Amino acid sequence: MIKNYIKIAWRNLIRSLGFSLTNVLGLSIGITCTILIFMWVKNELSYDKHNENYNDVYQILANRDFKNTIFTDESMAFPLSSALQNSNPAIKSAAITTHAEDHLVEYNGNKLKKTGRYTGGDFFDIFTVKFMIGSAAALKDPRSVIISQSTAKAFFGDADPMNKVLKFDNQNNYKVAAVTKDMPQNSTVQFDFLVPFDYSSPNVQASMKEWVNSSWYVYIKTAPGANIASVEKFINDVKHQHDTHDQISTYFAFPMSKWHLQSEFKEGKNVGGMIQYVKLFTIIAIVILIIACVNFMNLSTARSEKRAKEVGIRKTLGSDKKQLIIQFFFESMILSLIAFVISVLTVLLLLPAFNNLVNQRLSLNLTDPVFWLGALLIILFTGITAGSYPAIYLSSFNPVKVLKGTFAAGKSAVLPRKVLVVMQFVTSILLISVTIIVYQQIQHVKNRDIGYNPNNLIMIPSSQAVDKSYSAVKNELLGTGVISAVSRTMSPITQVWWKSPSPDYDGKPADVNVIFTGLNVDVDYTKTVGARIIKGHDFTGKPSDSLSMMLNEAAVKVLNLKDPIGMQMRYGRRKFTVIGVTSNVVMESPFKPVDPQMIYYRPDGSSMVNVRVKNGVNPKKAIAALEPIFKKYNPENLFEYQFVDQEFGKKFITEELIGNITNIFAGLAILICCIGLGGLASFTVEKRFREIGIRKVVGANVQQLLSLISKEFMQLVGIAFIIAVPLTWWLMYKWLQNYEYRVSIQIWLFGIVGVIILLLTLIIVSLNTIRAALANPVKSLRSE
Repeated sequence: MIKNYIKIAWRNLIRSLGFSLTNVLGLSIGITCTILIFMWVKNELSYDKHNENYNDVYQILANRDFKNTIFTDESMAFPLSSALQNSNPAIKSAAITTHAEDHLVEYNGNKLKKTGRYTGGDFFDIFTVKFMIGSAAALKDPRSVIISQSTAKAFFGDADPMNKVLKFDNQNNYKVAAVTKDMPQNSTVQFDFLVPFDYSSPNVQASMKEWVNSSWYVYIKTAPGANIASVEKFINDVKHQHDTHDQISTYFAFPMSKWHLQSEFKEGKNVGGMIQYVKLFTIIAIVILIIACVNFMNLSTARSEKRAKEVGIRKTLGSDKKQLIIQFFFESMILSLIAFVISVLTVLLLLPAFNNLVNQRLSLNLTDPVFWLGALLIILFTGITAGSYPAIYLSSFNPVKVLKGTFAAGKSAVLPRKVLVVMQFVTSILLISVTIIVYQQIQHVKNRDIGYNPNNLIMIPSSQAVDKSYSAVKNELLGTGVISAVSRTMSPITQVWWKSPSPDYDGKPADVNVIFTGLNVDVDYTKTVGARIIKGHDFTGKPSDSLSMMLNEAAVKVLNLKDPIGMQMRYGRRKFTVIGVTSNVVMESPFKPVDPQMIYYRPDGSSMVNVRVKNGVNPKKAIAALEPIFKKYNPENLFEYQFVDQEFGKKFITEELIGNITNIFAGLAILICCIGLGGLASFTVEKRFREIGIRKVVGANVQQLLSLISKEFMQLVGIAFIIAVPLTWWLMYKWLQNYEYRVSIQIWLFGIVGVIILLLTLIIVSLNTIRAALANPVKSLRSE
């Protein structure tokens, strides 16, 4: 029986080859999009799940309440980790690490920048790391280093790395005591090396007593099923017991399951992160697949009259409704299976380009049982969804009416088809609008005033050798003829390394207590980075500058100062005189307002040399002039540099990624709609072919015939527009609320989208109608 169903289904598909190819094309595009999106979603959802203790690992964070705002901080006091170890049965392990930092690593003259952490405590009890050589015991030796497989390969090739000595930052030697496999790409914690803290060193011993300074990451592993609220209370009690002055901080345990997908905080509350985009693209994948299925439904019901006699004869010969439904389901399942096979081949072909787009290393594992389970679900979902309505509808034909020739599709058949077409138009309008608004938001932020000029600005890491000879370095740089200004800063101009409470001053309102960013700079800071002096002047290098400070416009505004020049402000135990007000330099997220900032003259507290290249100078020429100077005064270190405009552009990576993915899949979804609309228009014209011939005989011209056929589709576009506009506005309004610096949704946008959809519809319908209108009417009337 099943063999017979399959044979008949195959014959019917071959007989209607054009219909079959149209459906296969639409379904294969839809399934391809779905597979690619689900691969990306699966990878995002898999982050950190390689850890054996995934459900029991937490990072300690703190909400620091500055009254006007709450800042969520991941930097902890050094002694906190050891204070939590073996002090509470709910806390099984605790570890402390530095931030992931770049260090210059050398072996036999081969110098490479590698990223790693200094760590202590139970790091390997908390994180799952696979050892190739050695063991976790290597962390007990403060003169040892644990390196990753790729780091070992980079320095030693295929040779045995054990007990080889690596020099770090031209001063510290560490012996290789273990080699680990590289951390998976979908791991939040990454490292090229790990170095244990030397608890016998004076610096670490001093840090062990320092409960106020917060510069470290602390992680814990809890007992399975532990009461996290009780653990958090314990952590707060421990911290406040040792630091009674900290009245603004509330500590909490942030689970590993949220590190990647829900890492964003606003006013002390977890507001999501990448999880929003995971949900968005999951919905897009499902919508695209449904659009492809809707095409199948529309085309199947549109050609119902062609199969009416077949149904009538089968019913007359004894086939019941159930058998007919199964027959039509087999046809849809075969089409789904063919489309799926084509989709898998297409995915394999497109995967390198898709990986490049999303910056991942995704792979389609055809031996993975999960893949085949997903494949079965997609085929069943597509086959059942696409084939359900046509199967039920076609099997319900009255055989008497069909065989007498009195059968005609009534409103009960046409209405569902119109509803499905409207759904497609709604989706098309929504996707085009979303694409435009996402693009507008990115461009809006890119075009905002960022307070300085990132173009022709180069950042070069400083060093002790450069600092020692800085005057000579600066003079030689300016003497190249390609450099117009040089200055030093504590941090890269694209990053903030220092946040603290606002400075005090006489008459400061009690309720003004906001977070300020801080920046140490050298002379010519504003000239070099291109920041504007709004009032006052920049530092000049005079001795008095060490007791001077500048504020940015945001600081003046939040402190409600009319004229801050000359004011005395206190920070810590020192007083500073305000000498200038600068423009708001965007150093963090360009999607948020600039934080208030205090700027101090600290040339000896700088880690970055900023170089302004003269306008019109080729960047390669500038680098060629800079490199020998830095190698001359800094021969022990690699010459590294960053173009500020490129570093600033990286702040848009996530939004541009989302925008690019949205653009591509929105375009493919619209293509599927166009394929379905073209097929539907073709069947509509074919159905009314005789009517078109008669109208042409009695004098109708091409324009009148085009109006006749397209009018119905234009009405459906109008209905879809009325539904889609408020829906799109609401969805994008909610999305834009995630950004404090955002674009306004313009009404004219929807008018443009409506015109685009109308033109697409008119073009597709016209191509089919004009062909029929130009045909000889004798052909259509002769068959009558």
